[in-house]
Amino acid sequence: METTPVRDEEEQQFRDYVAGQSARLRRTAYLLCGDWHASQDLVQETLCRLYVVWPRVSKLEQIHLYARKTLLRAYLHTLRRRRWREEPLHLTPDMADRAGPAVEDRVAMIAALAVVPPRQRAVLVLRYYEDLSVEDTAALLRCSTGNVKSQAARGLAALRRALDRDRPRNGAADAKERIT
Repeated sequence: METTPVRDEEEQQFRDYVAGQSARLRRTAYLLCGDWHASQDLVQETLCRLYVVWPRVSKLEQIHLYARKTLLRAYLHTLRRRRWREEPLHLTPDMADRAGPAVEDRVAMIAALAVVPPRQRAVLVLRYYEDLSVEDTAALLRCSTGNVKSQAARGLAALRRALDRDRPRNGAADAKERIT
């Protein structure tokens, strides 16, 4: 079976899109699910779904919005599909010793983000990592803007609690807290 020149051109456009956007999609997926392997699966599923509708989607002005929406829906679908999940080992002790301060902060943030409930995590990633507006986040999650705001507030509070719980305490700060 021979492909038409139009289809070959669309295939090349899709390949170019994947080459340029797959890393961004994978980072977003990782922030949503907290696991590199699961994030690669989510991106693969997203790209498969995108490929099927590429002739129609390639004509859109902002393809990345469609891809991000597809990624988010795939993530939410996996949450509904699997109620249980394995808990991966985040770091082994020898890896933690080699990490620098910037990496430690990033690891702490990702670990804290993993503690936040999935829906709140989705809101936090979309609002603060993807820098979407409240309205755009609400549209992607199919909920009200008020729901996005309350989920963001609860998610930020949970994130702060998780970061405070994991932060090493300073002896002077502990003494000051006991006095006040």
